[in-house]
Amino acid sequence: MKSLEIKWKLVILTAVALTASNAVAEPIAGVAGEAKIFKNASGETMPYRLFLPSELKAEQSYPLVLCFHGAKGRGTENEAKGSLAYSVLTSPEMQRDHPAIIIAPQCPDGKRWVNHDWKDGAYDSKKVAVSDEMTMALTLVDRLIEELPVDPTRIYVTGRSMGGFATWDAIARRPDFFAAAVPIAGGGDPQCAEDWANLPIWAIASAGDGTCPVSGTREVVEALKKIGAEIKYTEDPEKGHGDICQAWEDVAGLQDWLFEQRNEPANQSSQSTGNATADF
Repeated sequence: MKSLEIKWKLVILTAVALTASNAVAEPIAGVAGEAKIFKNASGETMPYRLFLPSELKAEQSYPLVLCFHGAKGRGTENEAKGSLAYSVLTSPEMQRDHPAIIIAPQCPDGKRWVNHDWKDGAYDSKKVAVSDEMTMALTLVDRLIEELPVDPTRIYVTGRSMGGFATWDAIARRPDFFAAAVPIAGGGDPQCAEDWANLPIWAIASAGDGTCPVSGTREVVEALKKIGAEIKYTEDPEKGHGDICQAWEDVAGLQDWLFEQRNEPANQSSQSTGNATADF
């Protein structure tokens, strides 16, 4: 028991030291957390925003939420723009009730988390190769799990628009890894339904979305219902794309539901995408 306590204290001290040593000199007003750079084994880099609970406690592990931004969040400025989930989940009120580690990787301009035209809705993940950007994001998560006090049973993923597609794609690439997923205004692969039969998913979309057609979500939801999966689905009859993407503020109970979900360690498989280093 004492050795476990020492281990966690070392992990926490390392996390705090690494964060402090790379702190942004002038934090961006209104943007929580720190701007970091992830570097993989090949030397390729990806900006990401990292938020840690204000007080990391010894012998306590924390949920980790991977937040994928939409198309307008692409770039290099590393401000977690385009990810409403990041701003909601890092708010003082949310952290008081659900202290968690929140990360928001940033996709480069001209790239996509999923190499698929979102206007086409659902897609076949076996025919669409995993993107370099998705590989980087998942490898980043692997690295943070090694370095931070992450609860392996409470790793979550969410995103809206282009990030909604990314959320579906992340669980397609790693169906047993996440404890829950919240894809918003995206589209996924209905053929993965069997792989997601026991994965808690709350999908959100709108029939009035003219950017990412609701069919991209409906087809997956229908496939899941067909096999008896307990999928939660919220569909608005008329909201436009911008409005439905505000789901993290508008859908009642969503935040509490997310943090209630657990994934048994025996069912988890990291399916690591390679060695990498992170500049925390």
